[in-house]
Amino acid sequence: MREDMDSRKRWWALTVLCLGVLMIVLDTTIVNVALPSIRSDLGFTETSLVWVVNAYMLTFGGFLLLGGRLGDLYGHRRVFLFGLTLFTLASLGCGLANSQLVLIVARAVQGVGGAVVSAIALSLIITLFTEPSERAKAMGVYGFVCAGGGSIGVLLGGVLTDALSWRWIFLVNLPIGAAVFALCLLLLPGGSGPATRARLDVGGAVTVTSSLMLAVYAIVNGNEAGWTSARTLGLLGAAAVLMLIFLMIESRVQTPLMPLSLFRLRNVATANVLGVLWAAAMFAWFFISALYMQLVLGYSAMQVGLAFLPANLIMAVFSLGLSARIVLRFGIRWTLCAGLLMGALGLALFSQAPLNGRFVADILPGMLLLGLGAGIAFNPMLLAAMSDVGPDQSGVASGVVNTAFMMGGALGLAVLASLAAFRTQSLLAHGMDATAALNSGYQLAFLIGAVFAAAAAVLGGALLRTRKSGA
Repeated sequence: MREDMDSRKRWWALTVLCLGVLMIVLDTTIVNVALPSIRSDLGFTETSLVWVVNAYMLTFGGFLLLGGRLGDLYGHRRVFLFGLTLFTLASLGCGLANSQLVLIVARAVQGVGGAVVSAIALSLIITLFTEPSERAKAMGVYGFVCAGGGSIGVLLGGVLTDALSWRWIFLVNLPIGAAVFALCLLLLPGGSGPATRARLDVGGAVTVTSSLMLAVYAIVNGNEAGWTSARTLGLLGAAAVLMLIFLMIESRVQTPLMPLSLFRLRNVATANVLGVLWAAAMFAWFFISALYMQLVLGYSAMQVGLAFLPANLIMAVFSLGLSARIVLRFGIRWTLCAGLLMGALGLALFSQAPLNGRFVADILPGMLLLGLGAGIAFNPMLLAAMSDVGPDQSGVASGVVNTAFMMGGALGLAVLASLAAFRTQSLLAHGMDATAALNSGYQLAFLIGAVFAAAAAVLGGALLRTRKSGA
């Protein structure tokens, strides 16, 4: 009976962990639908609006590996509750923000809290479920929440923005965070972290995040400041210096945030490059297609949420095991290449989206292809990143590719949004109608995103090694 009770408690604990992770996942997608409302309310420009998304992604990616290490040192439940509290309080700051700076800083703090919660949740699941079949089921539930959360996010973002205001996409986290905190105290095992003298690689986390933030800032403001101006070149130079310092730290520190030895492994290095390219395309799609539908086609926030729903539902279905079965049948390399090519084709279709686009003819086909592509490609990309490492390094390899994914998304979004704005400004200067110029800028961003995805497919097909036992 005690064993049954413990088993039930574990599954209830998984439910609570997934609820906490769902809150984090929601904030990755829910904000995209509300971007035009945030832009008009707080006076963001087309390029500075990128920071509402990138401030979250940069700190999330920069502190993802560090969050997992904190749990090992100080206790998983304690650190999970700290991350949850930080995220919830930052959500309050976002909801009450009355200026661009306050919102961006609060989003950055949200990213730190979200990184800690996401990293610790995985560690807790592995700790709670030691029996292989139970662990597989638990990870399946976790994967479904991560993928399905995107669907809920875009729909909930539309509902809250239309019915109340964009502020409620953040304020809704307050009751959820409070409930998860209370339930965690009841259901999660306490205790301190395992005895270890390993030091935190704070220097690595700070330098890599600072480097990428400076690079993104330089890229986002490059159109305004001038690409050859002292400010732009100085910021890019400082970003390069910080990245070199990060690499030096990682080569010397005892417990590095990103072990450089992993990149000597061909599949690990290739998967991380593919992750950067794919994330650049995917995050730009989420960001720019939401703006296209609202600012060019005149969709409401609710309509945008519904438009994203087919793609997110497809991704959720594939996360339930369909992608894994395809990998078992066709192998990692060709499954990954097929998914990336589908995504590239979907972005290419979006690059032809007209001024008077119709949902069924001009939006739905691209959405379906991108949903299929992402649903098929994500699992084999993670498998490729871990295929050359032993079981003792699989967690680190997975964390590294997830970090590369977030960083690639932040940099790619900055580059593509800046190119779209540059194209729009050039056409406006030549007398083109404002909406037509805006649409042309979006088309260019979609086209370059398609090139990124296609390049990832070609590189994956050429460089990934496959083994008979790889699946």
